Formats: sequence, C-alpha cells, structure tokens
Amino acid sequence: CFREYFVHKFRAMLGKNRVIFPGEKGLLAVSGGPASSAMVRQVQEGLSREAAKRLRFVPSLVYVEEGAVRRQSPEQREQTLAQMETLLQATGFPYHLIHLEEALELPPSILQPGQERASAAGPSYKEAVDSFIQQQQRQDGDSSTSVPGHSAQDRPAGPPATPRLPDAARTQELLRGFEAAATATAREELLEMLRTHLIVQTARDRGYTKVMMGESLTRVAVKLLTNLSLGRGAFLAVDTGFTDQRHGDVMVVRPMRDYTAKEIAFYNLFFSVPTVTVPPLFTKRREKLSIHQLVERFLLGLQEEFPSTISTVYRTGEKLSPEPAKASSESQRCLLCLCGLDTEGGEWGGHWG
Repeated sequence: CFREYFVHKFRAMLGKNRVIFPGEKGLLAVSGGPASSAMVRQVQEGLSREAAKRLRFVPSLVYVEEGAVRRQSPEQREQTLAQMETLLQATGFPYHLIHLEEALELPPSILQPGQERASAAGPSYKEAVDSFIQQQQRQDGDSSTSVPGHSAQDRPAGPPATPRLPDAARTQELLRGFEAAATATAREELLEMLRTHLIVQTARDRGYTKVMMGESLTRVAVKLLTNLSLGRGAFLAVDTGFTDQRHGDVMVVRPMRDYTAKEIAFYNLFFSVPTVTVPPLFTKRREKLSIHQLVERFLLGLQEEFPSTISTVYRTGEKLSPEPAKASSESQRCLLCLCGLDTEGGEWGGHWG
C-alpha cells in the first residue's frame, strides 16, 4: 500500500496542475540524491506500458557535476562521474552531463527571461491530449518499445569510457569566484544560482520547455525559512511553489514537493532505488555554518519533538502568491535571480538578490 500511495501522489500532483502537456519534452534535473533519484524512478514507472495512468511526456536527464567546489580531487570527480553515468544509462533515457565550470561560459542572455512560447491563444490541455492520442494511433504500426519522441541529438554524442574533466585553468577560475564569496551562506546561494542557470540554459539549447526538480517537502520547508532569513520573503512562492515561471520560455516544476525526506528514504530503501552520495560544499576553517545549514538543523530538531513542524511550514508556503515576484519591466528585475525588485515595499526594504 505504501508503494501505491507513493506512486499515486506523484501522478496526482502532475495531473492536478496540468502544466506538462502530452508529447512535451521534459528535462529531469538529477543530482544523484534520494529525492531526484526517486523522481526518476516515478517517471520510469509512469511511462511503462503496465501503468494504469501512463505519463505522456518525453523525459531526458541532466546532471551538473560540482566536484570542484566540493573539494573533490580529480580522481574522486572521475569516480563520481562514472557512478552517475552508470545510474543515468540504466534509466534508458537520454541524458546530459555538464560541469559547473561551464557556467563561466554561459551567454549574457541568461540574465533575461526568454520569450514565452505558450501564448494565451495556445492549445488547452484537453486539445493537447486529443492531439497526442491521434498521433499515437497513427504510430500504432510501430512495434518499437522505446519511448516516443527521442531523437539522436538528445543523447550525448559518444560519451568516453572515462569521463573528461574541464581544464584545470577553468576549475581554478571557478574556485576563485567561490573563494571570493565571504561567507558560507553566500557560497550556497552562488552555487544554487549557477546550477539553476546551467540547467535552464541546457533546456533552452536542446528545446526542452519544462525542467523537473527533485525538491522534497522537507527541502521546500527549509528553503522557505531560509529565504525569509535572507530577505527574499517576496519571492517565496516562486522559489518554493510547484511551478516557477520567472525564466519565461522554460518552466521549472517541483513534482516531489509533497514527499517528506523520510518517505523518500523509505521508498528508496524498500524498492532499491540507486543513489550517489556527494560531499557537502566546502567550508573555510573555523567558519560559522551557513544560514541554510542552521535553518535545516533547527527544523529537523523541531521535527523530532513535534512531527508536524515541517508540514506546517510547508502548508503555510502553499498560501503565498507569486505576484510580488513579477517585474513590470526589465530594469526592475534582479540580474541574479530574475525576480522583480521589491523596491516599492515601503517598510519592508529592498531586495538583496
């Protein structure tokens, strides 16, 4: 019954929101952690022919390798890459391996939202379903068992047996940028922004319209209180909601946000979902913990004594509106997170990015 409950919750979340259309290309961001690995397993099961309510989108995977800023040696980075590539290949989905160093080569266009592809006059969800069913009926003669919609360019072109790492000079340049950040909190924020920009740009370059992140209910609750502590209260709905449309042409979706970390851990244990463990972000000697780590410890500590703590924080965030994060013009938009500047908030003060 636990498996049925877990599977139903995932499909109900996607079905209730109806933002991923049948036949649409979706990019799943995989870190190797418990939540993203469980998300991939849910998509695998949802696409199988035996599924009662099959998923209808076309998935691909992306993994951002961050070994440089996690103080891994080249040998450790190669080992982690090999483990991740094995995990990604086992899914049977097309996948993309990118290094965090590639963020140094991102185009200036990442600092502006892309043009939204779906206009108000676009097809409705029902029209998209009908069109997809008709297309599937025309393809009934094809006996192939592969997932429809994948093309040759979706797959990495001949990945080497031993994954290659970026040039040492690029790695040093990236490390200098992180070391210039004065606190552990600033480095956490920098890493998250670079990772998000890389994933969104990968989706744009390869024609994906949706990106699925594996953020759990526990992670969303921690982010909600962290953002409040960082002065990002106006953007909580965008940073923690089911959909994030600040990038315009690419929508970020969080289908795992109804699962607690404990539920995900039990699911992975019971059904042998493979994961890859990576070390935390490096900290300087005698440095204080980041706000992210302090909030996480605080919430998890409360959760032990009061089991409804995290779900209460999460449900509070559900009531928030994304309106404050919208900008009326490009000049009123933060260059780092692309949210609208809350400079007219009266007593609330300005936006700190």
